[in-house]
Amino acid sequence: MPAAPPPQVSRSRPLPQPSERRPLRGRVAAALAAAAPALGAYAAVRIVGLAVLWAAAAAGGKDALHLLSERWDSVWYQRVAENGYGYTVTLPDGGVHSDLAFFPLLPALERGIAEVTPLGLAGAGLLVAWSAGLLAAGGIFAVGARLYGRRAGVVLATLWGVYPTAFVQSMAYTETLFTALAAWSLYAVLTRRWIVAGVLCALAGLTRPSAAALIAALAITAAVTLVREYRSGAGDGIVRRNGRMVLGVVVAPLGWLAYVVFVAAREGSPFAYFDVQAQWGNSIDGGAALASFILGLPLPGMLGLCVALAALGWLVSLCVRQRQPLPVLVYGIAVVVISLIGAGYFGSRPRLMMPAFPLLLPPAVALLRLRSPARTATVLAVLAAASAAYGAWTLLGSGPP
Repeated sequence: MPAAPPPQVSRSRPLPQPSERRPLRGRVAAALAAAAPALGAYAAVRIVGLAVLWAAAAAGGKDALHLLSERWDSVWYQRVAENGYGYTVTLPDGGVHSDLAFFPLLPALERGIAEVTPLGLAGAGLLVAWSAGLLAAGGIFAVGARLYGRRAGVVLATLWGVYPTAFVQSMAYTETLFTALAAWSLYAVLTRRWIVAGVLCALAGLTRPSAAALIAALAITAAVTLVREYRSGAGDGIVRRNGRMVLGVVVAPLGWLAYVVFVAAREGSPFAYFDVQAQWGNSIDGGAALASFILGLPLPGMLGLCVALAALGWLVSLCVRQRQPLPVLVYGIAVVVISLIGAGYFGSRPRLMMPAFPLLLPPAVALLRLRSPARTATVLAVLAAASAAYGAWTLLGSGPP
């Protein structure tokens, strides 16, 4: 059977198109006005999460700010921000964890903010994470609104804010910064601003290794575009006509490549970056570690995890049937694949998949079919409460995976 056409969602007030010639101030004001409901909804659900955490932490005699800014990976980023690279930890089994596993953009921003404001590095990390969360919500809204209308964009941004591990969005981690860069890079591709897309992708490559998914999305989209033009008989001057697209694709991987080269030069080995990641258990094994983890579970846990993975596969298939634009589809699927084929700790994988916001497009459109804003708001409120409770329970327990 042919794939179902994309759902028809009302677009009575479409987003301004790139071709519209208006002063920059007017375009910014219009964009902020269009995104205001999404930003407000996202901020509201994250405030709920913070409020629940604060109350739970106070009841348990713990410091909520400490939980958000000075534990786990946050400490590694702040150490890089304060002292630069060069810190290692030797584990009891002889393994070595190096701070070179942590990409430099977040530490650089933390250092810069701490230098010019009264905030310490921990506070600067939270400022970056919270500000980037709003920028990510705006980018996610822009993508969703362009594809399915403004209401879909608002719901999509809100769903991202109530993701099960959304509590990490309030921590001094890189998830919000990376997602903001990825979302706006994809929006730039959708609006054919290829150089902007490439620059944002390069910055994403200085933020997280999962930038490989974004690089792939841009490269595959450009390749398909060139092949289609060539097959249509427009081969003469094809690269010249698409010069900005080609330049954007060339720029896209430079951030990630620059850091790989930096680690190689520092450690004196061309594969040093991959060795560092392997020492942290982050090597690519094609899913062997995931399979081993599943097989080692008791039968109920094994069945439950298999059901969860099947649901994830079904969600990916919905994205395909939804006929999402190629860069959006490739990016979402690639983030999922990268998260599943690594050898790292299984519990971290839901967090690693959080930047794959295109997976939430089918649920966002489905919620709009309720045809009642009150019902949609009720569902989102329930999800926000559940996400907040889970976040507080996790942060007060073993912490983020």
